[in-house]
Amino acid sequence: MDLTKLTRQSHRHDRPGLPLLGRFRLAGARAHEICGAARRRLALWLAAEAEGPVLWIRPAWHPDRPHMAGMRAEIDPGRLVFVTPERPADLLWATEEALRAGALPLVICELPEPPGLTEVRRLHLAAEAGVEAGGGAGLGLLRTPGDGGAAGVESRWRLEPAHGPEATGWRLARLRARDAPPGDWAVARGAAGRPVLLREAATA
Repeated sequence: MDLTKLTRQSHRHDRPGLPLLGRFRLAGARAHEICGAARRRLALWLAAEAEGPVLWIRPAWHPDRPHMAGMRAEIDPGRLVFVTPERPADLLWATEEALRAGALPLVICELPEPPGLTEVRRLHLAAEAGVEAGGGAGLGLLRTPGDGGAAGVESRWRLEPAHGPEATGWRLARLRARDAPPGDWAVARGAAGRPVLLREAATA
């Protein structure tokens, strides 16, 4: 086995990350991708697990703006710091610089399309440098349209609405991950209002 690869994998698992729905953990010092129609809600679930303020970078020109009152079911909106670059190139630049600073547990970036491998590798390196400098999770979260497709991300997750006539629900899918197989799960609102993982959904 490649000793360098083994060392990197072990180092990745030793670093702090963010829990998701009490069962999963997104590795720290890495960039992850979320997609699907309910990807904003998935970002809020992860932001709620982080300690301290969360930086949210989004395009200034995009008409779909966050609704603060609607976010209260998931997180105190006062914990979110929004940055709205005017140019597409500044979205990833701002994300990279925020991760390298190491001052925040989570940096969320809304992108109009999935980034390439070089851009994602730069985010990984920036997140690792940030963790070394300031500690914490140092996690970058890329929100991409459709089914995503950013090359080289640590993991890719999709969240879709699955609401019924009497209950609010979602379908969570792990599309790829370096250390886990793909999977599909049902999620609903728990008694305390928090999202709860119900079961593994049937797959073909």
